[in-house]
Amino acid sequence: MSRIERIRFWKTCRPLRTLFRTSLGSKSIATSVLVEVTLAGGAKGVGEVPTSFVLPHETPDAIKAVLADARRLLAGAHIDDYPGLLADLKKRFAAFHMTRSGLEVALFRAALAVRGESELTFWSGQSRSVETDITVTFIPDEQDLSRWMRHAAKIGFRHYKVKVTGDIEADIAFVKAVREHLRAVGPADYVIRLDGNQGYKAGSYRRMLDELQRAKIDIELFEQPLAADDFAGLRAIAGCSPVPVILDETVFDAEACRRVIDERLGDGVNIKIAKSGIAESAAILKCARAAGLKLMIGCMTETMIGLSAGIYMAAGTAAFDYVDLDAAHLLFGARRYGDIETAGRRYLIDGAARGRSRPER
Repeated sequence: MSRIERIRFWKTCRPLRTLFRTSLGSKSIATSVLVEVTLAGGAKGVGEVPTSFVLPHETPDAIKAVLADARRLLAGAHIDDYPGLLADLKKRFAAFHMTRSGLEVALFRAALAVRGESELTFWSGQSRSVETDITVTFIPDEQDLSRWMRHAAKIGFRHYKVKVTGDIEADIAFVKAVREHLRAVGPADYVIRLDGNQGYKAGSYRRMLDELQRAKIDIELFEQPLAADDFAGLRAIAGCSPVPVILDETVFDAEACRRVIDERLGDGVNIKIAKSGIAESAAILKCARAAGLKLMIGCMTETMIGLSAGIYMAAGTAAFDYVDLDAAHLLFGARRYGDIETAGRRYLIDGAARGRSRPER
């Protein structure tokens, strides 16, 4: 009754509420591939494979091709055996991190359905709510920026993660503009975080910090300022940054996390289930926690199907210093999934599930 009977997948597109622009590119539509696993007894699980500038080879067509191969490998397998089968897929499709992660979420959820266990309980059920920040993408148009900042302030966000590009002059001007909007319409206790999306070098990062200090702009952290594999640069800035350097693209698995620790490449890690999957995210969390690293949980531009996995992990573990799970506010579309509902800057998880959710189409 717990064998995998069917795997199906389909593309979905959602318009974004604001232009999503980083040092790596820009987009106005979020495209994902949703994957649904059905077991012989009727239990189901659904996951999501978003697309990202970080992994440009994971296009919808390429994702579907990998999932078609996975469907052949997994057909008829017992659901409890899926971790080993995913390990086989990792050898064949090592570069398809998000595809394997989205499939794993679907399999994981089907397995939980068989056991009658909730995702929140799986992650220890420490809390039933979680507060997220909101992303301010690099929006050079003043009217568009003003509109987005008013929208975010109206919802009640306190933490603002601002995308910067590596162009120091443009970045300082943009962060100043964000600060002025926050002074005008934001909460008095607003917090600014910066995300470099790999746009800086070690030298330009130091100059950026100097310019921020000169402009009297306080920031809480700087996420992935340097290229993911610029280990020499990361080591060079590790001891001189006055704010925590949180590594995102550098860390896809626990092995990479251990390198961060051993070589002192950063002060914390950003865990994303969309890029690392369930098991590897849990392993990164354990590794980072043991070393005393700062913990951030993030997301891609994904619907509530994918985002909900991160919400359950964040609330269930109550382990994260920084929460960046704002995709529901960036995309037009559903803001509820299963027993999760969006309430301003928070996600609330109802103790009594409202019934099994249907995948978005």
